[in-house]
Amino acid sequence: MQNILFRLAVASLTMVLLTVLAGSIVRMSGSGMGCPDWPKCFGYYIPPTDVETLTWKEGRSFKKGNMILLDERFYTAKSDFEAGNDFEKSNWELYTKHDYNVFNPVHTWIEFVNRFIGALTGLPVLAFFGFSLFYFRRNPVVTLLGVGGLALLGFVAWLGKLVVDGNLIPHSITYHMFSALGLVATYSFLAAKLKVHEFAFQARRDSRILTLGAVCVLLVILQIAMGTEVREAVDALMSTGEYSRDALVESLPFIFKIHRSFSIAVLLATGLFAAWLIRTRTISMWPRVLLAVVVLEVLAGMGLAYLGMPALLQPVHLLLAVVSFSLIVFLMVAYYRKTLAAERAV
Repeated sequence: MQNILFRLAVASLTMVLLTVLAGSIVRMSGSGMGCPDWPKCFGYYIPPTDVETLTWKEGRSFKKGNMILLDERFYTAKSDFEAGNDFEKSNWELYTKHDYNVFNPVHTWIEFVNRFIGALTGLPVLAFFGFSLFYFRRNPVVTLLGVGGLALLGFVAWLGKLVVDGNLIPHSITYHMFSALGLVATYSFLAAKLKVHEFAFQARRDSRILTLGAVCVLLVILQIAMGTEVREAVDALMSTGEYSRDALVESLPFIFKIHRSFSIAVLLATGLFAAWLIRTRTISMWPRVLLAVVVLEVLAGMGLAYLGMPALLQPVHLLLAVVSFSLIVFLMVAYYRKTLAAERAV
């Protein structure tokens, strides 16, 4: 049972990371309103590929909730019906949850893939919850975290609906991002807790390593928080149509400079954390992976700052930040468990 739960925790974590990447691509491409409704897309389970699907036609059948684009406004069908010779406005109601009335098939499918990955994430999360119920007597913490992970995923989905209904209102995307971080922390913790660890080489735990790990977690959270604020500013400037990407950096608020300089503190702290773990020989590979990820994250940030904010680097930069957060949590729990096992064996 422990091995099954471990695999499900890793699968859940992987899917959450893919969801973060997909969400970042949505933001990078400006596809956040590619589907103006939720949970369907223009009232369909499979979204349209051309505007013809959103055009009223004589004799065409419509299902309740299907949307059309008429006079630059979206309308939804009140019920199932077949269109007659003339357009009957009584069959339709104006979509009033927001005033976004654009159909872009590329944006639509980017957003749809994002939602599809989010839906698939629910499968391992739900499976983990189900199996964790049978693990309650052995370790109730695992079961409680399984319940918490499922509840948090539902909360993230609800926030996604608010983001769409509010037409990407300021800070709603940031809240969505930090809810996803909660999922990353939950399943990183569970993966480390459920993994069958070999005994550590040293029996005595160094509390400084755990303290430094906690500091690294806080630093990464702060860095991601500042990064989301910078991203909000980038979106706001780009929406005006007055700035090219090359000119964005000089127009960003002061928090961008703080975010840029703060990366030095993150790199130094995580580098020291990884070095201490490597020196203890308790965990062989993952501290080196963490160090490589953080270095790549800093390089991606430098590319954004000094190469004119290239769009493709934005999702890469965010994903690396979230992966580093996940690895720090995993390593802290793994180090604690391995040294605990070694101490008990003495």
